[in-house]
Amino acid sequence: QVKVVESGGGLVQAGGSLNLSCIASGLSGLDEYPTMAWFRQAPGKKREGVSCVNMDGRYTYYSDSVKGRFTISRNKFENTIHLLMNNLEPEEPAMYYCAANGRCGDFGDYTDFDYWGLGTQVTVTA
Repeated sequence: QVKVVESGGGLVQAGGSLNLSCIASGLSGLDEYPTMAWFRQAPGKKREGVSCVNMDGRYTYYSDSVKGRFTISRNKFENTIHLLMNNLEPEEPAMYYCAANGRCGDFGDYTDFDYWGLGTQVTVTA
């Protein structure tokens, strides 16, 4: 059984930092080391792709809104990823979701993810 579990959300002041983590377990075979990504969804808004990383961590992708402030990382052949979020902005509070086994694309276009976590809440105060 595949499980995706996020952690690290919390309350932070605008301009501050948070480091999210995600572990995907239970994968095997051709999907053992899947592409993984972070998404976020604020109340009343569509879910958007934030960052994505390929199976060995060599290729990373960011949406334009977070490029230069967020960093996704992954050790080669591990299914744990991190998202270091710096200089958080007041309009960025959202539920942040981790997903596994999909496709990374440009401009936050991350598609076809099979497995999702329940999310971790990020709250940014002014």
